[in-house]
Amino acid sequence: MQSPADRQDRHEYPAHWEADVVLRDGGTARIRPIAVDDADRLVSFYEQVSDESKYYRFFAPYPRLSAKDVHRFTHHDFVDRVGLAATIGGEFIATVRYDRIGADGMPASAPADEAEVAFLVQDAHQGRGVASALLEHIAAVARERGIRRFAAEVLPTNTKMIKVFTDAGYTQKRSFEDGVVRLEFDLEPTDRSLAVQRAREQRAEARSVRRLLAPGSVAVVGVGRAPGGVGRSVLGNIRDAGHPGRLYAVNKAFPEDLKEVDAVPAYRSVRDIEDPVDLAVVAVPAERVPAVVAECGEHGVQGLVVLSAGYAESGPEGHERQRALVQLARAYGMRIIGPNAFGVINTAPDVRLNASLAPEMPRPGRIGLFAQSGAIGIALLSRLHRRGGGITGVTGVSTFVSAGNRADVSGNDVLQYWYDDPQTDVVLMYLESIGNPRKFTRLARRTAAAKPLVVVQGVGSAPQGHAVRATRLPRETVSALLRQAGVIRVDTITELVDAGLLLARQPLPAGPRVTILGNSESLGVLTYDRCLAEGLRPSRPLDLTTGATAEDFHRALSRALADETCDAVVVTAIPAIGEGSPGDAELAEALRSAAAGMPGKPVLVVHVELGGLAEALSAAASTAPQAGGGAPGAAGGALSPPLPASLERGDPQRAAKRPPTAARAPEKAAPESPEGTAPRLIPAYPAAERAVRALSEAVKYAQWRREAVNPGKVPEYEDIDEKGAAELIGGLLERGQGLTIGAEETCELLDKYGIHVRHALPAPTPDAAAEAARTLGYPVALKATAPHLRHRADLGGVRLDLADEEQLRRAYAELTELFGKPEDLRPVVQGMAPRGVDTVVRAVIDPAAGAVLSFGLAGAASQLLGDMAHRLVPVTDREAASLVRSIRTAPLLFGWRGSTPVDTPALEELLLRVSRLVDDHPEVVAVTLEPVVVAQAGASVLGATVRLAPPPARDDLGPRTLPAY
Repeated sequence: MQSPADRQDRHEYPAHWEADVVLRDGGTARIRPIAVDDADRLVSFYEQVSDESKYYRFFAPYPRLSAKDVHRFTHHDFVDRVGLAATIGGEFIATVRYDRIGADGMPASAPADEAEVAFLVQDAHQGRGVASALLEHIAAVARERGIRRFAAEVLPTNTKMIKVFTDAGYTQKRSFEDGVVRLEFDLEPTDRSLAVQRAREQRAEARSVRRLLAPGSVAVVGVGRAPGGVGRSVLGNIRDAGHPGRLYAVNKAFPEDLKEVDAVPAYRSVRDIEDPVDLAVVAVPAERVPAVVAECGEHGVQGLVVLSAGYAESGPEGHERQRALVQLARAYGMRIIGPNAFGVINTAPDVRLNASLAPEMPRPGRIGLFAQSGAIGIALLSRLHRRGGGITGVTGVSTFVSAGNRADVSGNDVLQYWYDDPQTDVVLMYLESIGNPRKFTRLARRTAAAKPLVVVQGVGSAPQGHAVRATRLPRETVSALLRQAGVIRVDTITELVDAGLLLARQPLPAGPRVTILGNSESLGVLTYDRCLAEGLRPSRPLDLTTGATAEDFHRALSRALADETCDAVVVTAIPAIGEGSPGDAELAEALRSAAAGMPGKPVLVVHVELGGLAEALSAAASTAPQAGGGAPGAAGGALSPPLPASLERGDPQRAAKRPPTAARAPEKAAPESPEGTAPRLIPAYPAAERAVRALSEAVKYAQWRREAVNPGKVPEYEDIDEKGAAELIGGLLERGQGLTIGAEETCELLDKYGIHVRHALPAPTPDAAAEAARTLGYPVALKATAPHLRHRADLGGVRLDLADEEQLRRAYAELTELFGKPEDLRPVVQGMAPRGVDTVVRAVIDPAAGAVLSFGLAGAASQLLGDMAHRLVPVTDREAASLVRSIRTAPLLFGWRGSTPVDTPALEELLLRVSRLVDDHPEVVAVTLEPVVVAQAGASVLGATVRLAPPPARDDLGPRTLPAY
């Protein structure tokens, strides 16, 4: 960068402006400030720009930059004059700069808050979204430097640049004078600009993943000369899967005269391959990976899957090696899956890519799978394979990603891809860690509104090698926030697959009403009990007796599905012995045909020792893509051979050493039903609790989908003084960087948001207590506010309903006798609030997850049970109502056992006001209202604490960036 002698800045080089971004086509670029030592790069860049683009930039022919121009465009003070460059491979591909101007349009300094902005993009990179990304970053820089408005002058024929400005979503004005279009726009983010930014982010990140999952050509680097080994095995897996694109084997140790390996063209280096390479699978020792990455970058490879280990999972040295790997790949515009990855799979018929250590290509289907570690990836693939072969029927995957250390591509990126992937109907994810909870929650909410998202959240600390943002939130709180976003949270891989199979095969239930029928009374009762335990509303089981025929099952199921009081049906089946007992195929056909007559309701089967029934239920249907559309439906009925024992046991090394297998022929599509729709696939479960748990999750998810259509609104309250609160907060923060403000300031701040705290007066002596009570009026409460006694009525530190001075003095003497001197107790006197239910309201800004609003009942019992509900801020009116009803002890608010119901609307309004406070003022990093007594009419806040601090950085509101490394 710049040397001290050369630097002419008023500020040091702003390294925090450096960022990696994903461009519109899925490639990456680095954005950084332009420095004085960039002169040669700038000149080289300008020489590669067409005369037309130069004309659009300078409004006149401008074939070359003068020495004065170069000096001006590389010397910035990083305040009034700023230049940014987008680079790939260290070379400029685009630049943007702003110059602060005054009201007269001449150069100026602060407090002038307007700047002129201008772009120049190399012609070869136009149309990649480079200018849009640069605009986001230069706007963020300008806001940081006190600039609130940009002005740009553009020739009318420069329609591409006009579109960059107009599409950005900022509030703007346009004028035309002297043959030039002048655009002026405010830099304050708007709802539209944020929506535009996030839509661009989704498209770019989805395309970057698509380049990795659907390459036209693949090179495997590290293919051994002898059979076996990771590289040779992956090469065989890609070849055997039937990938239609070009495939290359690469190893620098190949003899110069070697032309092929396993009938695949062989090369000593990626550079030697004449044709373009879209994807490189890297399976060489970690110390050789940088050289391979550089070769791939110079050849124009679009993305990498790095199977090599020895990175952050191995310790500090490996972490530095991983950081250098990501930086090198991004410098060439490439994205990485891995390192230490298991690989990727895409079963689409026009892709058929198995660039992984899985020796068998999974069946095509509608389920997207994501895992971080190879062991979990093996377990997921193995579980689906086994259950597709004899327990729950033929079910396949659309795509599979094992991200390893997820140094670059993470679950967030893959979610962006699956969101609008027509081949994926259900997403299953095993997340050992969540690197960016705030972004994941946002993406999960959007994805869940379109297709089910089922997640297992790892227990304990993040594995070595995973970059995870620090969070102060308990795991249970994060889980609650995920559920709020529509995520189906389960605890095990078994539950993950159980829920995924149901959601991939059956429609969502309209409600919790369940009909149970079958040929076993005891199994029906067991299913009934499990439904009650899961919060469903089952009808009494219909026992068809052990002598039931296939026709009996068909008739009973048809009748249940036609019943308007039924939302879902669970069929229980046990082996039947007798001359008229139905065979597996006959029973399966009876159930399928009955379900086909009422396709809008889900049907599940609980079977005992009926392996043949499970196979028969899926013999003619699966979740494989249809030839004519994307609905779950047809796939081959033939079962695939079982996975090798090494894969079943989760041994990736033994699986990797397996010799290449013969290619499996694509499975034949099943015939369509007479109506032209896909045959109905009924999931079968070997235990009632597993079927009912999956159904319960589907019911809750369906309810969330219905409510997500109308999520409610954030109310406006006329009595809120947002400006006054901001001034008060600013004044308080001048005292220090982080502080818990005093009682008077707390009451003043909360009062500006319509949150009134009952006044409490200090009582350092009995006489002071009596004087305070006369001021407030009897009856009063006497409370000890020392930290060890605060909010602990169970310890005896609170005396209530003191009707006169005599009772007050007696209570004061009791407290001091029990707990010590008044200076240790810090007693206060407070007017009595109406009797009701004691609750607690909290809000906290977590650096990883964002602002979180929490609610629960006050008291040791609720704390011990962890009975708190949580919502992300800002909270809508519907979310506030849901928050109140989410805790297990909520019945106490609604008249439990004949008690008087309390004023929950007042409580919900209080929650909404607290949500508005922390959302409007991110400097309010923590609020606690305890206790909040909710009475028959109204809610009284008896205690409050507020903590202020400079707001944490909000990367979700800034320009698009990849995680820093």
